[in-house]
Amino acid sequence: MIRKTLNASRLQQEVDRRIHKLQAIVEDGVKIRVPRPQLQEADRTGCNWHMTHFGNALGFERDIEGVLKTVRAEYNLNTEVKETGNPFGD
Repeated sequence: MIRKTLNASRLQQEVDRRIHKLQAIVEDGVKIRVPRPQLQEADRTGCNWHMTHFGNALGFERDIEGVLKTVRAEYNLNTEVKETGNPFGD
């Protein structure tokens, strides 16, 4: 499967959205702090990012790991740098 790419902010938002949709997290009313994804060399599955140090996640590690596994299979971190050019034109 070919992965779609997202920038770091969008990838963070997608993981956050999916985590906060989980039944156990909704029922407990807990707010998990989702870190920004970190670029890494592509692993054996082809994924080029990882996330660590979720905040307020005690007891939800297995749920979070499930979300990460799914999102890592669907998305890669966009590594392209947009050229903004010289604003002064010289």
